[in-house]
Amino acid sequence: MKDTLITGATGFIGQRLVKATDSKIKILSRKKQHDFETIICDFEKDIIPKSALESVHTIIHLAGIAHDFRNQCQTEKLYNSVNIDFTIKLAKLASKNRVSRFLFISSVKAGGVPSSGRCGSEKEQSFPSDIYGKTKREAESQLIQIGRESEMHISIIRPALVYGPEVKGNLKLMMLGVKKGWFPPLPKVENKKSMIHVDDLVNAIFLVANSRHNCGEIFIATDGSPYSAREIYECMCIIAQKPIPKWTVPKAIFNIMSFISPSIKYKVDKLLANEYYSSSKLEFLGFKPKKTLKDMNEASF
Repeated sequence: MKDTLITGATGFIGQRLVKATDSKIKILSRKKQHDFETIICDFEKDIIPKSALESVHTIIHLAGIAHDFRNQCQTEKLYNSVNIDFTIKLAKLASKNRVSRFLFISSVKAGGVPSSGRCGSEKEQSFPSDIYGKTKREAESQLIQIGRESEMHISIIRPALVYGPEVKGNLKLMMLGVKKGWFPPLPKVENKKSMIHVDDLVNAIFLVANSRHNCGEIFIATDGSPYSAREIYECMCIIAQKPIPKWTVPKAIFNIMSFISPSIKYKVDKLLANEYYSSSKLEFLGFKPKKTLKDMNEASF
């Protein structure tokens, strides 16, 4: 039986993916995973062992640097090393070893933020706004070129902001703030932010990985229900079993705070700006999201 090689298996999405899969898998990781065959590799400095790709049919590449560092200039080398260089090394080695399929989990950030509140699609491309999006975009571009020059089937999924049980990052921080009462009641702005439940994303990964008609294609993955900042806040209150405040912090206050420093402006933009995308292309393949943000703590697998 041919194997599926998974990177990023210890992460938020990777853990759900590994739990849901019923195929024979290998894991490429810095740490030993006792339940699966693990090939030890530090993505920042190690050479990928040739044994990693023995008997591998499909690679699902989830691993990447996605943290929000305050000084992005200091971390540019790290983003380039992991998000671009390692990805391309893995893809080239996979092609050389006749791996059939390579699925790259990118991000909607790679396509840039849609202009003027429009709903973004795979066809509309703008310049990524941060180092994370830029490195994901560059990796996508080089992967597509590798696919054109080889027989390896390459596909790309761009998830919107992912939520679900044991979520990490900014959503976890927001939930903690709501539970402890220090997160401010957000204003009722009319922005739209696309998101997706981790289990729906896992289903999308399986769908694209098993499709034979999408070589070189990019697919945006969302739950189809755009949320305003206030809707996200109120949903967090409900999940945390906290009363929803009847008052809000005026948007003007956030606008004033944005002038204090670039880092504060960045955080305010993440909360109140539009990040609205369509996953109709993925839905055409048969993708049907089953959950919305109110199901954040529910798991399917």
